[in-house]
Amino acid sequence: MSVNSRMEQLQATVEELKRLSNLTERQKVKDILLVEARKIETEISLLREQSGAEIAESSSGGARNAPARCYDVRLTNYAWDQSDKYVKIYVTLKNLEALNETNIECVFTERSFSLKVNGLDGKNYILNICNLLEKIIVAKCYWKKKGDTLIVFLAKKSPGANWSHMTSVEKKASEPKVPKLNHSDDPSAGLMDMMKQMYQEGDDEMKRTIAKAWAESRDKQFPH
Repeated sequence: MSVNSRMEQLQATVEELKRLSNLTERQKVKDILLVEARKIETEISLLREQSGAEIAESSSGGARNAPARCYDVRLTNYAWDQSDKYVKIYVTLKNLEALNETNIECVFTERSFSLKVNGLDGKNYILNICNLLEKIIVAKCYWKKKGDTLIVFLAKKSPGANWSHMTSVEKKASEPKVPKLNHSDDPSAGLMDMMKQMYQEGDDEMKRTIAKAWAESRDKQFPH
């Protein structure tokens, strides 16, 4: 089967998946169908790229003029903000403006997304973010290119909800650790150490609560 015939078959499959997603009323089924459609669209893009490379190689005299192999680069630096409906991720890459949009892929699930920028100055840039803080609506997520910046739009499952962090892992890591009571020492001394640590690390409300507890404890030990 020729590459063109393969691409035509895949495109027909994409159209059928999107048609089915419009027919179903179940969001989970709709999300699954659209994710599969995006995967096939990615395969079509790769076939189109391969076909173009083969034509270029044939016209330029063979393998000695083949393009250099790209290597993968994992992205860790990005910026983000949010509105009532979307969480927006900003990725800036030098010379991105000149890159064809068919070289950009982004696959979404309810709690993750994977971004890949192919063939930019000999590199494939990859950003994978899993365990998103909240669920997103896959069918409403999208991306757009603006100059050398790529913006990924994550549609909030709960509009108006404020995301304190990008992922649940980041949120958990930022939470203060609960002091542990050292059972090998004198229990009362260990409890006092734990209370002191909570007082030092707590906010104003926590400090007022602990101070009040200390005062009540002293009153019981040394009544007037």
